[in-house]
Amino acid sequence: MSLLEVKIPPMGESISSGVLAKWHVKDGDIVKKDQPLFELETDKITSEGTAESAGKISLKVAAGTEVKIGATVATIDSAATAGAPAAAKEASASPAVRRLAEETSIDPATVAGTGKAGRVTKGDMLAAGEKPAAPAAVAPAAAPKPAVPAGARQSRRKMTPLRQKIAQRLVAAQHEAAMLTTFNEVDMSAVMALRAKYQDDFVKKNGFKLGFMSFFAKAVVNALKEIPAINAQIDGDHIVENHYYDVGVAVSTEKGLMVPVIRDCDTLSMAGIEKAIGDVAKRAREGKITLADLEGGVFTITNGGTFGSMLSTPIINAPQSAILGLHAINDRPVALNGQVVIRPMMYLALSYDHRLVDGKEAVTFLVKVKQAIEDPARLLLAV
Repeated sequence: MSLLEVKIPPMGESISSGVLAKWHVKDGDIVKKDQPLFELETDKITSEGTAESAGKISLKVAAGTEVKIGATVATIDSAATAGAPAAAKEASASPAVRRLAEETSIDPATVAGTGKAGRVTKGDMLAAGEKPAAPAAVAPAAAPKPAVPAGARQSRRKMTPLRQKIAQRLVAAQHEAAMLTTFNEVDMSAVMALRAKYQDDFVKKNGFKLGFMSFFAKAVVNALKEIPAINAQIDGDHIVENHYYDVGVAVSTEKGLMVPVIRDCDTLSMAGIEKAIGDVAKRAREGKITLADLEGGVFTITNGGTFGSMLSTPIINAPQSAILGLHAINDRPVALNGQVVIRPMMYLALSYDHRLVDGKEAVTFLVKVKQAIEDPARLLLAV
């Protein structure tokens, strides 16, 4: 027997342990090389562990167990690579297939795959859901849930390491910074007209849509150049001035809020920013984000408008000195050239560390963002 140990991989110097949140395979499955095996939740990221070799896997740790970096959580018998094709097919399913399996209780091993090498696709699972289940098919057992007494009005579960860390950082940010929020509103008419005019051409050329976030990222970069105090941070009794423009974009995931960083936004085109945001947001939601993706940002943009938020006071992403909150776009009556007109308006909120940033600088920064969005030609001219 040739046994290979499956160990928790190093995640960075600051991470010493995590919770093995979920197994993607069952004990005794035949797995393939590079196949996702488990999800590991730490206080910073959620990542996947993969198989370094094909073979029969034996699980040593139950889902929900806290494990140290380097701990052995399973073994793979590389000599046992045959005899369980159905299990292998199920175990090597894509994230979309595994998600459908959980939602529909359809075992991928019972579905005829039409993908490469007989692999089960999302379409195969959807088609299987429309057919009567075969009598011999046995749905996989659902993960055990904490018992809740009949009629109970509460349930209790342990916070994940990531949620605990988010809670600690949010409280620390409020305790350590002299945080203040200033507001403004922006007329989105010009940006919306530009998107409507060029969206089809943009999609044909790039393969993805032009969103609002790239406009705000560019507006923020221009404003940071004008107000360098906001592109700085406090380190003890020193002020560290940043001369680069790595902007964090808050992404909501099932595990909590993450802020992947878009590097060198000042050198990227609008398409480059949109692509970068789409890439990191997708990896964040799939649990494939890395520590390197989350580190080094100088400023953060968070968009509560995607959930319908009208107004909020975002919390600074320490050690940064400010964060811009975007909100829902709503038609509102506004005064324009002595007339009341209806315009698509958005409230902007800039929370900043008053220890470093004065009110005049914060207000000027927000006005610069507003001007760039209401007159997008400024983004091209950097004025």
